[in-house]
Amino acid sequence: MRYRTVARKYRSRRDKLNWYRIDLHLHTPASNDYLEPKVTYLDILRKAEVIGLDIIAFTDHNTVAGISALRREIEDLYRLEQLKRIRRDEQERLNEYRRLSEKILLLPGFELTATFGFHIIGIFPPQTSVRELEHVLLNLRVPSNLLDAGSTQVGATVDVLTAYRIINEAGGIVIAAHANSTHGVAMQGFNFGGQTKIAYTQDPNLHVLEVTDLESRRRNRTANFYNGSKPEYPRRMHCIQGSDAHRVNQDSYDKNRLGVGGRITEVGLKERSFEALKALFMKNDFSKTRPFRATQAPFDHVLTARQQGTNIVQGFYETVNRRGGHLDAILYDVCAFANTNGGTLYIGVSNNSNKPAVGITKPNEAIDLIRSEVEKRITPPLEIQIERQETQGKKILQISIPLGVDPPYAIDENKIYVRDETDANLAVRDEIVALVKRNLKTEAVAPVPKETQSSDEATSSTEDSDPKIETSPSGAPKTGVEIIIREERRGKIYYSLRDLRNGNIVHNVTKKSARKLWQYALNEYETNIVDEKEVTWQGEIGLWKKQQRGEQVRFDLVKRGQNDRLHVYYGVTYDGIDGIWQTLLDSVEGVKRET
Repeated sequence: MRYRTVARKYRSRRDKLNWYRIDLHLHTPASNDYLEPKVTYLDILRKAEVIGLDIIAFTDHNTVAGISALRREIEDLYRLEQLKRIRRDEQERLNEYRRLSEKILLLPGFELTATFGFHIIGIFPPQTSVRELEHVLLNLRVPSNLLDAGSTQVGATVDVLTAYRIINEAGGIVIAAHANSTHGVAMQGFNFGGQTKIAYTQDPNLHVLEVTDLESRRRNRTANFYNGSKPEYPRRMHCIQGSDAHRVNQDSYDKNRLGVGGRITEVGLKERSFEALKALFMKNDFSKTRPFRATQAPFDHVLTARQQGTNIVQGFYETVNRRGGHLDAILYDVCAFANTNGGTLYIGVSNNSNKPAVGITKPNEAIDLIRSEVEKRITPPLEIQIERQETQGKKILQISIPLGVDPPYAIDENKIYVRDETDANLAVRDEIVALVKRNLKTEAVAPVPKETQSSDEATSSTEDSDPKIETSPSGAPKTGVEIIIREERRGKIYYSLRDLRNGNIVHNVTKKSARKLWQYALNEYETNIVDEKEVTWQGEIGLWKKQQRGEQVRFDLVKRGQNDRLHVYYGVTYDGIDGIWQTLLDSVEGVKRET
């Protein structure tokens, strides 16, 4: 016990984090659209100190002329000092540079204009030479005669995905600049395909999304969209904010023209270094990035998570006690997250953000218990991360579970769970097959069930040649379930369902074997037949029913397919709503009947 106490104290010292304020999007007079051309580089650094910034980056348009000019100035001053020919004012400037270099980590970088005008930031270690940085820009096809221009217009450079790869391979941090705004890869209203937007925001070479609405309380703010709960955007993205400053001080007449530190992000690091910053952005821990608040209490990411509620990538438990089955439920979720898409569990709070946090009275014992149970009961071995957090004055635990690299993961050797929206469920036969094939890196294609099959075991496939199954019309929602076959075999009713989250066809479902959402769909299918006259239509799509229980809202939606056949999508959540469905709900939500 004494050894364990000493180990905990050592681990606490070793793992101690500091919160650093960063602004990774600063322009200098080297950008030709800079609004204060007479500003010096020392002015920018002094402003960063006044604001309290710890890490900044110079990211001029398609050039590193700014960081080059700064380094030349410092080198010239240092050379004069060495030669003992330095004047008093020059010595004062050099001393100021030295003092500020101890307080602020300055990282070199650039803001590339990629194909179609998308802006991408690359940031590099402080020791990276100007020659190396310019070599990267040349690889990105910035013309050599424009390397010092600092212009947003440099002709035909590389495409977005190639830019991500080149910057990443050169050792840089890759950031999609102001992703949700003008020239951003996730901006609204730009006419490019959904698959392209998915690729631009989910590519493995991309590390961070810079957004302009990090503090927004809107349900559809960018960070919520990329939190891993959207089926077509399963990779959760680190989201930060930066000032994109083209001046030192904010314009007093135009508040949108921010100055240095106009939008600040805080990051939790063990040390203030490029390496620590990049390591944070490459990890699946999203509790160590938060918007900085100068006049408010620090951003509470746990409370924000609770406001989003339980979903496919996060869950909440008030206690870790064995009694009542809480510990078992936690383990089921850990297993399910590892098999599905990773996720986060918060222990010591409920998913009701209006309810005060309960907290964990003995967090060290709880951590030891959870780790011990995971090591003992989950196979193969799974590395999870457990950290102490604080919310509403209470100590809680945050468990980060990665997407497992060796699926399927099982509890007690034979119970395999998968995550299905808000629940952990035992995997059905072909979900297990898919997990094995994922491990083998082959595409899962399951067999079609035969008419004579009478087992209650449900099976699934992503492709199905059964002539009775009509292909779902394009543009279906991304969550919920569609019932596609109802048949009776030996006096028992079996259903085939289409899981809208992944497109799988799940066969041989009975009311007894159906999961929570499936049970709802089957009950509605049998007892509440869609009346086309009662549907709120908008073209070929419509809203049949809206249901709200607690904070969870679900919709039953319909779409006309071939030969006017109605496709009914039961239990669609906001996570599955976009495009034409979002337009539909924006126009009719609130006027349709609720249950």
